[in-house]
This record gives sequence, structure tokens and C-alpha cells, in this order.
Amino acid sequence: MNESILPVTPGLLSMLSKTETGITPFTQEFFLLEIVVAGTSFCKEIETIENLIVSEKILTMKREPDNQFDEFAIAVYCDNIRIGFVPGTLNLVCSRLMDAGKLFFCRVVSKQWKNKWLKINANIYMVE
Repeated sequence: MNESILPVTPGLLSMLSKTETGITPFTQEFFLLEIVVAGTSFCKEIETIENLIVSEKILTMKREPDNQFDEFAIAVYCDNIRIGFVPGTLNLVCSRLMDAGKLFFCRVVSKQWKNKWLKINANIYMVE
């Protein structure tokens, strides 16, 4: 006999799983690091999307284990456009945790044009 208040269905289970698009109940955000997003000058679309990069904007982070320059590379995205990377001097622990299934994101703190370079200050958070 099923005594649950709500019947457990495959659809309900998929909503409760930890995915980027699903709902993850009872989560906490843990602040980990302050960074300056590296490599924004290599993003060809940076001038086009600069207006979307505002304070408190959530930026997604994706591991790039096959990156030819850094095996611990973590790319930073704004609306599906790679705008840069977590600096190589700060990415080791986050990359290992991401490889173990932990979810991370960045939140924009500030931005400033310095000649043709868009300096983006962001904070990294882990979701648990």
C-alpha cells in the first residue's frame, strides 16, 4: 500500500532530480570565490551581449576537461554564449567538485570597460 500524500510518478521524480533545467527543492547557495572572468577579450560577441551582463545576473559554468590549454578549465556563459573562463589559478577545486557532480554558477558583481577589455567581477557559488 502506497501511503504517500502525492503519488510518486516518473514525471515527479524527474522534476525533483538535480538537473540544470529541473526544479531542485531545498537547495542552498554557498559563496566560494571572487573572480575576474578571464578571457573576455577573446569573446567575439562580448560587445553585443555586454548590455545583458548586469549586477546580480546569473552566469552558468561548464567544465571543459578537453580544453587544450587547461585540463581544469571551467567556461563561463551568459545566455549560452561563452564569455570567458574561471581563472586558471582558481579553478582546480571547483573543477574537481564539478567532475564529482556538484553544481556551480557565477553571479555578476560588476563590470567595467578598460579600453577594449570588459572586466567582469563575479562571485562563484556552489549549489547544495
